[in-house]
Amino acid sequence: MQILLVDDEVELTAPLSLVLKREGYSVDIAYDGATGSELAAKSGYDLLILDWMLPYKTGLEICQQVRRAGQATPVLFLTAKDTIDDRVQGLDAGADDYLVKPFELRELLARVRALLRRSTSDSATALSQRLKVADLELDFENQLGYRPGRTIELSEKETQLLVYLIENSGQLLTHAQIYQHLWSEGEQPSSNVLAALIRLLRRKIEAPGETQLIHTVYGKGYRFGENS
Repeated sequence: MQILLVDDEVELTAPLSLVLKREGYSVDIAYDGATGSELAAKSGYDLLILDWMLPYKTGLEICQQVRRAGQATPVLFLTAKDTIDDRVQGLDAGADDYLVKPFELRELLARVRALLRRSTSDSATALSQRLKVADLELDFENQLGYRPGRTIELSEKETQLLVYLIENSGQLLTHAQIYQHLWSEGEQPSSNVLAALIRLLRRKIEAPGETQLIHTVYGKGYRFGENS
């Protein structure tokens, strides 16, 4: 999962980004609103964590910009502004949650997990019945894949993995990102589980003579699509 953290307090962003990375998230940092606005506009993030008061452009303005662009990326505000009017203004701008400084890291991590779960659930609900990359089609609801001339039966976990790969086609997905997406904290699978799952999925969706779609980026993770 990719998180954008925008906050001008280095003494907060440095340790917070380390904690988030230890939890398996990939984190980009911006220290002012102008840079944060540019990064947020590129989309591709699963969560935006924004300070309200920032140099050049406020977190509120970044949130409004994201919503005007039609992006549904969850937004969590971190701010010292704690009046009811401030909270209402933030939520009206399109924020999904609001955490007042100073805060406990455990609470922040819990809110991050909740927002990401909600976002993943919303994405799954919004999926059309068929997803397609190259000549591969996926019937998400019925756990069936299709390549020319054949039908592929998939397990639930294989389907979840394939949906995630298709949704992020062309992007490098790290091992940590995939683990974070497919398994909850309590499950904690062994380190070779993902490699085994990828191997099984490859056997099913890449028959001899068919275009390779799952590409290994050695030491980092996987990229999905026609070209490595």
